[in-house]
Amino acid sequence: MAFSTVVVDDRLLIEELLAGLGVAGRALYTTIYWYYRACRAAALGGGGHLSGPFSQLPPRQQELAIASMLTLREDIGLPDPRRTVPVMVEVAGRHPRLNLLNLEAVAAAHTLEAVIWLSPAGAGGVLPNVLEHEGIAWQTIPSPS
Repeated sequence: MAFSTVVVDDRLLIEELLAGLGVAGRALYTTIYWYYRACRAAALGGGGHLSGPFSQLPPRQQELAIASMLTLREDIGLPDPRRTVPVMVEVAGRHPRLNLLNLEAVAAAHTLEAVIWLSPAGAGGVLPNVLEHEGIAWQTIPSPS
């Protein structure tokens, strides 16, 4: 089944903003928590997997990349909390150990009727099993760069 709406994780959001993922023709979303983690990595660094792409840029490009994170493009949507929070509560009832970040991702996919694209690192966690249990389509997207 082809989905017209895609929710990307924090690593893929960074990839989209720095290099592009090739999502033409699809509505692109991320979650508030994934957006926050990407912004925190860009602005505060730390040398981890999320901040690595920013630390590798020359200073001026790094400034522009951080600014692009903190001023999210209008064509990248964020889920409406009025719709996602009630679904997060429902999902938490079925998966009581799931953390807030993953609850929001599952709820966003439900409310947006979207497929979730996960980076290889994101696909290695607990989220894929929960997505499958919830009947939500997902796929691993390798970094094009």
